Amino acid sequence: MTTSPTGAPALFENVAGDIAVSFEFFPPKTEKMEQTLWESIQTLAPLGPRFVSVTYGAGGSTRERTHATVARIARETPLSAAAHLTCVQATKDEIDEIARAYWDAGVRHIVALRGDMPTLGDPFEAHPEGYANAAELVAGLKKIAPFEISVAAYPECHPDSRNRAADLDNLWRKIDAGADRAITQFFFSPECFFRFRDQAAAMGIDAEIVPGILPVSNVAQTRKFAGACGANIPDWMDRLFEGLDDLPAARQLVAATVAAELCGRLYAGGVRHFHFYTLNRAELSYAICHLLGLRPRGATIQEQAA
Repeated sequence: MTTSPTGAPALFENVAGDIAVSFEFFPPKTEKMEQTLWESIQTLAPLGPRFVSVTYGAGGSTRERTHATVARIARETPLSAAAHLTCVQATKDEIDEIARAYWDAGVRHIVALRGDMPTLGDPFEAHPEGYANAAELVAGLKKIAPFEISVAAYPECHPDSRNRAADLDNLWRKIDAGADRAITQFFFSPECFFRFRDQAAAMGIDAEIVPGILPVSNVAQTRKFAGACGANIPDWMDRLFEGLDDLPAARQLVAATVAAELCGRLYAGGVRHFHFYTLNRAELSYAICHLLGLRPRGATIQEQAA
């Protein structure tokens, strides 16, 4: 047995590959970005993800590109594609029409979100004829079709919430409206996730809560993301990446190490479902899944198409 100096098992010694994963992508803006996205999907597909999701820009700014990307995944791969959908700057009729189009395209899974305004920092304003929040959106989607629905959760509290109790109450209302699971915003402390999971359970939330994992290779970019969602970036992360701007391979290694340790500690605490924010790159997420014991489960997309 491999043990640490304290006698505890090595971090990845007892992983058994008994995990389920999902991956998040964003719709590409250019032909080159689309090629990168598709290469990432092809790399990750053999790991057998439960689903892959495609984000929806603030204010619906990527609506058409999101739909095109989701439809292509549903059409050209065996993967289960999930489309993000938000309440921002749209009437109920407009959102319902988008949802019906997804259903007609074979998409059966929606990630239902309140969403953010187009201008960063602007407070959320519900459309006078739209859905006021994610709980209303979930209820509306369930009236349209029997979608599988995922919603967001915030281990460190959504910045718009008055307090932790209000934040948990909002999550409870989304689950009560018909959501099947919650996917958390990214975080960097396993204790943060375990504390949140226990608080949700104590409140009577019994739906699956999946930790969202963001492998960080650009701390400045991550700080921008964190500012919008209330996540905490520990000071030590800056120190780890200092001096690596011109050393991409070393930066990737550090990023994989940090994220893999987080996932290993979550696994040791009983977590078996993980959601990866890939930023359309496959390498880091694939490496972490490999460390957790997950191996390719089937043919590649190209082999299946042959």
